[in-house]
Amino acid sequence: MADATVIVNKKRSGSSDEQWDQIAGAKKQLLNKAGHVEDPAAALANVRHEFGEHGGVNMSIEASATFTVMEPETMGRMFSGELGPDRDFFIYSRHFNPTVLNLGRLMAALEGTEAAYCTASGMSAISSVLLQLCSTGGHIVASNTLYGGTHALLTHFFPRACGITTSFVDIRDLEVVRREVVEGKTKVLYFESMSNPTLTVGNVPELCRIAHDKGVTVVVDNTFAPMVVSPARLGADVVVHSISKYISGGADIIAGAVCGPASLVNSMMDLHQGSLMLLGPTMNPKVAFELSERLPHLGLRMKEHCNRALVYATRMKKLGLKVVYPGLEDHPDHTLIKSIANKDYGYGGILCLDMETEERASRLMNLLQNCTQFGLMAVSLGYYETLMSCSGSSTSSEMNEEEKQLAGISPGLIRMSIGYTGTLEQKWTQFEKALTRMQQDKTAPISI
Repeated sequence: MADATVIVNKKRSGSSDEQWDQIAGAKKQLLNKAGHVEDPAAALANVRHEFGEHGGVNMSIEASATFTVMEPETMGRMFSGELGPDRDFFIYSRHFNPTVLNLGRLMAALEGTEAAYCTASGMSAISSVLLQLCSTGGHIVASNTLYGGTHALLTHFFPRACGITTSFVDIRDLEVVRREVVEGKTKVLYFESMSNPTLTVGNVPELCRIAHDKGVTVVVDNTFAPMVVSPARLGADVVVHSISKYISGGADIIAGAVCGPASLVNSMMDLHQGSLMLLGPTMNPKVAFELSERLPHLGLRMKEHCNRALVYATRMKKLGLKVVYPGLEDHPDHTLIKSIANKDYGYGGILCLDMETEERASRLMNLLQNCTQFGLMAVSLGYYETLMSCSGSSTSSEMNEEEKQLAGISPGLIRMSIGYTGTLEQKWTQFEKALTRMQQDKTAPISI
C-alpha cells in the first residue's frame, strides 16, 4: 500500500497505461457507488477523501496554471485526448485543475450525476450548458418564474446574439408544457426546482417524462434547494447551481456548477467546440478548496435553514400575514414537495412575505434591519444571517410588469432567506417587535 501511494504521488509517466487503467477503474467504481446513494449527505461521505501532499487531512491547493510532463510524447497524447484528468494528467487550469476537479467530484456526488464541472459563477454555468445544448435557431421551453438574470439571458441575450428563442410557460400546467415542447425543434426544457422568488415547485418526474418522450434534455436549476431536492435522481439530465448561495454559505464567493453526464461535461471541455473550454469561466482553485471544505456540513446547515423557515412561516401565517412557503399545507405544491423531497431536509430555507405594496414591504424591511436586527436588506441567499429583498424591484427587476404579473411577483413581495444565527426564539422576537412597531405607527417615515 505504501509503494502504491508513492507511485500515485509521483509525477506521472505516460507509459504506465495498465496501472492508470486500474486506478481509473477504481475511481469509477467509487463514483458509481456514490451516485446510487439516495441521501445526498451519504453520497458526499462516500466520495474519496483527498489528502494533502504531505499527509494533511485537507487536500493541497494546486495553484498552478500550467503543468509539466516527464516525456515529450506525453503532451501530444494529452492534447489528443488519450491521457486526461481521469488518469491524473493535466494540461492547463482553464481545461482541468486537480483542486477544481475534486470539487466537481463532490458536486456530482451531491446531485447524483456522473460528472460535474465547477465554474466562476452560476450564470456562467447556466449560459455555458445552454449554449452547448442549443445552436443557432434552437428552441428552449422554460418556466415563466425564473431568476431575473436567467430570464434576461433567455429573453434578450440569446435571441439577439445566438438566434436561440424561448417559450415561457406555467411550469405547473403540464398540458401547456407538453404542447410547447416540440419534438425535433425544442432542445431544452429549463426550470428551477424551487422558483425564484415565488417558490413554485417543479414536478421534476413528470416534466422529465414529457421532455424525454420528445427527445428533449431537461436542465434544472437547484440553487434554492440543495440537499432538499435531487433533480437528477428524479430524472433530470443536467443540474446547475449558483454555488455562491447555500453551498458557499458565507456570501463571500461567486461560483457555479454544471452537474450531468460525463459525455456532456467532456463535450463542454472540447478544444474545438466546448462552451466551457472556449468561453473560459474558470474557477480559481483557491475558491474550489474553500468550497470543498464547506460541502461536508451543507446538510447540517440546510436542515437548520429549513427548520427555521418552516417555524417562522407557520407563525407568520397565524399572525394573519400572507406567507408563501412550500412547507405550509395551503401552498399549492405542498403535496408535490413532500413526494419529491429528500427525507429529513425540510422544505427549503426561503419564504416569501407578500406585503402587497412596495412601500409596505420597504417599511417592514427597514424596521427588521435597522430597529430590531432580525435580518439584512440584501440580495442573494443561503447566508447565515437572514437576507431580505423586495424581489420585484431587485432580483426580478429585469422582468417587465406583465412578466412579473404572469410570474406571480407582486410589488410588495419580500423574499426572505432565513439564516441560523442567534436562537430561533431570539430572532422571532425581533420579527414580532418590528411588526408591532409597523402596526402601531403606520404613518412613520420609511427612513429611520
